[in-house]
Amino acid sequence: MNLTLAHIAARPASKDEFEPLTALYLGRCSTFAHCKTESFRTEKALLDWLDKQQGRTPVVAVLLDSHGRPMSSEIFAAWLGTRRDDGTQHIVFAVGPASGWSDAARKRAQLLLSLGPMTMAHALARLVMAEQLYRAFTILTGHPYHAGH
Repeated sequence: MNLTLAHIAARPASKDEFEPLTALYLGRCSTFAHCKTESFRTEKALLDWLDKQQGRTPVVAVLLDSHGRPMSSEIFAAWLGTRRDDGTQHIVFAVGPASGWSDAARKRAQLLLSLGPMTMAHALARLVMAEQLYRAFTILTGHPYHAGH
């Protein structure tokens, strides 16, 4: 399974202090899936890129959205495990533009996922998503990481 953690950034951030931790969690996920990050200047660029992704199965787009579906870590792990077991090849988790996702983007998504009702910085949302991906894989494999919560 391939996982991409994507985000929209109109201009490159001068310094993302969360990047080392995001990379740490995505690196830990590499035991379970191939993980990478992508950055796009516009929502359209992301949607065009999604349309060009080819594989045996269609890419699954998960848009992080404050109005999306909230999930516990266990429910998210079950969702991810179902995609994995169904043979999904590529899932993209995307943090949207500052103005929020357009209706077209929301319609393109297979899942609108909420990390909670609070608004957070894009870099922090990426870190939280990377940690939750790692946590989901540890839940699915019975690794003790999640047991100490």
